[in-house]
Amino acid sequence: MRLYSIIIPVYNRPDELQELLECLVQQTVKHFEVIIVEDGSKIKADAVVKSFGDKLDIKYFFKENGGQGFARNHGFERASGDYFILLDSDALIEPNYLAVVEAKLNTDYVDLYGGPDTDHPSFTPIQKAISYSMTSVFTTGGIRGKKNNMGGTFHPRSFNMGLSRQVWEKTGGFLTSRMGEDILFSIGALRLGFRSALIPEAFIYHKRRTKFLPFFRQLKFFGRARINIARFYPDELKLVHTFPLLFTLAVCSIPLWFLIFKPFFYLGLIGLATYIALLFVDALRKTKSTEVAFLSVAAAFVQLFGYGVGFMEEGWKRLFEKKSHRETGATIEYPS
Repeated sequence: MRLYSIIIPVYNRPDELQELLECLVQQTVKHFEVIIVEDGSKIKADAVVKSFGDKLDIKYFFKENGGQGFARNHGFERASGDYFILLDSDALIEPNYLAVVEAKLNTDYVDLYGGPDTDHPSFTPIQKAISYSMTSVFTTGGIRGKKNNMGGTFHPRSFNMGLSRQVWEKTGGFLTSRMGEDILFSIGALRLGFRSALIPEAFIYHKRRTKFLPFFRQLKFFGRARINIARFYPDELKLVHTFPLLFTLAVCSIPLWFLIFKPFFYLGLIGLATYIALLFVDALRKTKSTEVAFLSVAAAFVQLFGYGVGFMEEGWKRLFEKKSHRETGATIEYPS
């Protein structure tokens, strides 16, 4: 059996890390090591890591804050495994997670995989609503966990990603620390000839944000990141990526149409009401909760507006900067 190195960057989240480590203790496959990279946290997780010293093959490293991409590179350089697995510290996994991955790699080997994310029954209603929004086809979130999607070839995301040692050695790790670092990494690996795949059964429970304002700031950052990806790979900017911006502009323009051309105003209201109804019904069907369904509608608007605003902000900036500019994100603070 191959040796897995599970690499987890952490920043000021010792409590969440403890829950993830408890999940790793319960894995049915035991042939793995855990690499914790503390990325300049003020609230350190060293005591949490130490408490698992007799339960896991676990190593702890502290580095100055530089962002999650470079923290993962720090972990790659210190890992002993044949295959690396990247997980966010705010994730939970089932006991059979590694067994699912091992079975997939033994039957249809790939050098790069990603898994989907979903909500856990213990999550708050807002967390469940945000999870719905981030995975729904009605918000473009659904393309995150599809083998083929409108955004192009499947690009594994670093909240739940696996890669062979060969991928790391040939790519050199993450090119940027933030601003779309995981998609840039996946694109680079695919262009080197490595094959990617989605493993639907290798899912995680992703906690995400617990309030809408931090969620908005996070999605605004994601919108900016999409433009940054286009700085490196202009051909990777697809029409679907403009949808949140177009949606934001369309919704904000509805009141203006009342003054300009009322038929368009009423048409806009009908379209908006239809979209809200679709969101609500779909969320209710999936979550079986009226409260979560209402919150899911709000989460979808927060997601689309946040992404749209960030996309527009960074896109406008891109118009006036040098075409050779590449943003690594190392000096940009990630919204907490």
